[in-house]
Amino acid sequence: MRLVLLGAPGSGKGTQADLLKAKYNCVHISTGDILRKNLREKTELGLRAEAFMNKGELVPDDLIIDMVGEKLRNDGAAGGFLMDGFPRTVPQAEAFDKILNEMECPLDAVLLIKVDEEIIVRRLTNRRTCRACGKILNLLSAGAGTGKCPACGGEIYQRDDDCEQVIRNRLDVYREQTEPLVAWYESRGLLRVIEALEHYTPEDTFKGAEAALGL
Repeated sequence: MRLVLLGAPGSGKGTQADLLKAKYNCVHISTGDILRKNLREKTELGLRAEAFMNKGELVPDDLIIDMVGEKLRNDGAAGGFLMDGFPRTVPQAEAFDKILNEMECPLDAVLLIKVDEEIIVRRLTNRRTCRACGKILNLLSAGAGTGKCPACGGEIYQRDDDCEQVIRNRLDVYREQTEPLVAWYESRGLLRVIEALEHYTPEDTFKGAEAALGL
């Protein structure tokens, strides 16, 4: 299975990627993880990216694309992969398509996880993180509103990027930059859509994802 996961911030892409990886033994490729690994290991690509980050600038598309291409080629991902957080724009998708054509491993499908924006805002503004162990909690879940982490007893807090203004800004960026990918992949016959309703559990969404993908 060679799959791209699409969806707004907070739509549950990471959770579904973990479930798909566990069941179908695919390489889960997250651009954030790739970037952190290159920075940590001081690779040539990591050092080039660090130079931009130290100046407070975004890492250019060509560097991210090079990192993704290297990951795909070196990790045996031709046998199956899940792209999470990439591509984010049509130019990135075009470059990604070129890499896959060179590797002779075209995409099988692109899974769009649709979630109403107000559900996302409510979900993310109620998200909390444990200062001690990093566990992610949600105040909408039973037992999460005690102020203490159920795993280690540590203090839970709201991250700056989980405030409503930041979340809505991220959703605006998604609509402007990433949402055009929906039509781009649909025109290529690759798009599959699953609507994750508010009352759905991650397992409910996973069942819908499998059905949409014909698994």
